[in-house]
Amino acid sequence: MAPEVSPRRARAVLVALSLAAFAFITTELLPVGLLTHIAPDLGRSRSQVGLLVSGYAVVVVLASVPLTRLTQRIPRRHLLGGTMLLFAAANAAAALAPSYAVLAGSRLVTALAQALFWSIATATAIGPFPVAVRGRAVALFATGATLAPVLGVPLGTWLGQQAGWRAAFAVLAGVGLAIAAAVLVLLPSYPPAAGGAARGSAPDGRRFAVLLIATALGIGGFMTLQTYVTPFLLDVSGFADAVLAPLLFVSGAAGVVGTLVAARTLDTRPIASLLTPLSIGTASLLGLYALGALRPGVVAFLAGIGLAYAAFGSAVQNRMLQLAPGSTDIASAGVSTAFNAGIAGGSLLGGALLPASGARPLALAGGLLTLAALTLLAVDTRRGRAVGSEPTVARPPATRRPDSPATGKPSGTRQV
Repeated sequence: MAPEVSPRRARAVLVALSLAAFAFITTELLPVGLLTHIAPDLGRSRSQVGLLVSGYAVVVVLASVPLTRLTQRIPRRHLLGGTMLLFAAANAAAALAPSYAVLAGSRLVTALAQALFWSIATATAIGPFPVAVRGRAVALFATGATLAPVLGVPLGTWLGQQAGWRAAFAVLAGVGLAIAAAVLVLLPSYPPAAGGAARGSAPDGRRFAVLLIATALGIGGFMTLQTYVTPFLLDVSGFADAVLAPLLFVSGAAGVVGTLVAARTLDTRPIASLLTPLSIGTASLLGLYALGALRPGVVAFLAGIGLAYAAFGSAVQNRMLQLAPGSTDIASAGVSTAFNAGIAGGSLLGGALLPASGARPLALAGGLLTLAALTLLAVDTRRGRAVGSEPTVARPPATRRPDSPATGKPSGTRQV
C-alpha cells in the first residue's frame, strides 16, 4: 500500500529530485565546457579529459541494473539521501583532485551514483501522484535534466572560467549536500514495494522490450549528429564560430519547450507522445541532411531536434511506468541502460563516419536510426490495437474534486 503523502509534500519531493537530475546531468557534461582548463592544469591531453565524459556513460550502462538489484530492498528515503551524499563527496574529491587519476576516480563514483539515481528516482518522484496526472509529473521531473545543458553546463563553464575549474565542482558538491538534506527531510521512509508507482500500471514484457530497443535506436540517432553538431554547423552550414553558442542555446531552449509540451499530452495520449517526437526528430535530421547549407532552415531543424529529443525522453519514462513487467525500479534501470547505450552507440557511429565521410552524412545516419525507432513503435502500436492490449488511459474526472496524491481523499490539489 502506498504511503500517505500530502500534495504539497509530494510536489516538494518532485522538485527536489528534479533538481538532483539537473545536478547529475550538469556534472556529467561539465568536463566538456571546462576541457581546455582541466587539461593543462593536470598535464593531460584534451582527448584524455574527454574520456571523463564518455567513460562516465559507459559506467552508467554497466552499473544501472546490477546496482538496482543490489539495493531494491532499501527504503528510498535512505537510498536517495545516501546517493546524493555520495554525489556531493565525489564532486568534492573532484574539486580537490591533485591528479588526473584522482579526478577520473571521482567521476567513476559519481557515475555509479547517477546509475542508481536514474534507476529509482522516477518511480519515487511520481509514485505519490494519481495515475491520471503521472505523465505531467514525469515531464516536470524531466525538466531538471532538460535544463542542465541549457543552464547548468553554461553556468558551470562560466564559473570555471572565472574562478578555476575546481570551483565549479565545489559548488556542485554543495548543491548535492543541500539536495540530500531535502530528500532526507521530505521523503517518507517506506519499503520500495509500497511505492505508488512500484509496479507498471499495464505490465507487458514484450512491449517493454520493444520500448527499450526503440529507445536505444532513437537516442542513438539523435546522438549520432548531436555529438558532432559543431563540425556540422561549421563545415556544412558555414556558420562562424562566434554563433555556435547561440545556436546550441536554441536547441537547448527548444528542449525545455518540448518537455513542457509533453506535460500536456503524456497522460491522455501516451502513444502519440512517443511517436510525435520521433516524427519531428526524423524530419529534422533528414532535413539537415538535405538542406544543411540553408542557414535559416538549419536553425529551425536544430530547434526541432532539441524539442524532439527532450519530449521523447519524457515519453519513454512515462511509458515505462505503464509497461514495466515487474518492478519499475528495474524497468527504469533498463531504460537508463538503453538511453546510455544509445548515447554511446550514436557517438561511436558519428565518430566513425566523420573522418571518412565528413559531417553531412551524420544527419542522414541519425535520421535513419530515429526512423527505425519510429517504425518499430508504430508497428507495435498497431499490433497492440489489433489484439486489444492497449492500456486504458486514465483521465482526470471532470466534475468532481480531484484526489490527493497518496490517500485518494478529496483535496482540490491534484494538479501537479
